[in-house]
Amino acid sequence: MTANEPRKPGRLGVGIVGAGRVGAVLGSALRATGHAVVGASGISDASLERIATLLPGVPVLEVEQVVERAELVLLAVPDDALAGLVSGLAEVGAWQPGQLVVHTSGRFGVGVLEPARAAGAIPLAVHPAMTFTGTSLDLARLEGCTFAVTAPTVVQPIGQALVVEIGGEPVVVAEEARGLYHAALAHGANHLVVLVAQAAQALEAAGVAAPGRVLQPLLGAALDSATRAADAREGVGPGAISALTGPVSRGDVGTVEEHLAVLAELAARSGATDVPDSYTELARGATRRALASHRIDDTAAQALLDVLGGPESHAGRNPR
Repeated sequence: MTANEPRKPGRLGVGIVGAGRVGAVLGSALRATGHAVVGASGISDASLERIATLLPGVPVLEVEQVVERAELVLLAVPDDALAGLVSGLAEVGAWQPGQLVVHTSGRFGVGVLEPARAAGAIPLAVHPAMTFTGTSLDLARLEGCTFAVTAPTVVQPIGQALVVEIGGEPVVVAEEARGLYHAALAHGANHLVVLVAQAAQALEAAGVAAPGRVLQPLLGAALDSATRAADAREGVGPGAISALTGPVSRGDVGTVEEHLAVLAELAARSGATDVPDSYTELARGATRRALASHRIDDTAAQALLDVLGGPESHAGRNPR
């Protein structure tokens, strides 16, 4: 469907503000369900290429022109730019009564859209919990993807319906919980990437030529077990971690000591001081959670924490 073709009943004219990896893909997904993308804004060469590839025939417009033409405005801009964009458009009278304004930021709820809401627009915060390549490969990955939906109660079903239309699964996240929701995703996904990079660096230093090939089945199985356990709420008490394996879960202090020693040597040789630091901090967390899950007893937990250092070592108390 091109921007000028007639739309089916119930279909909307969608404007994309920010044709980055997320905006262009979501625009393409909405278009595939029968909505018409009436315009898209993009400045960089990469954004213009995504419009041409994922949204062929859609005119490239200035932001105000996109908003003027659209019944649904999709704001897919960096978090730090969102508030200024919304308020700036309000100052020039761009927002229209009854217009749907949807942003894709994980950090914000609908409070950031208040200037648009004050002008009569309908605010929705819809965040896909996945990483994007900005290519057509992402379209298939939207199927079954979880989207956090935050909206005033009366219009919440609109946000949920948009997610379902493109194959996603909506999950309602309260306005006040949005920051914690996004911190959880960033901590899990972004820091997982760092963790894999650190493990790969250590394997390379150990002479392994293809560290990714070694890590993939191990980490894939660990991630699958951990996410299944999280949904099943397995374990006992807060902080439980029933899927944990390895030396901490066995209370194997000697192995942890050796790990600390060889990683310190790696840091001295390569300057990768973040590797032993990360290992130490995560091992402390694993110790506390292994104790909460009754994988190890108080004595083993204290012995591990003594080796790992930190405020709880030699504390002479239960480290839970």
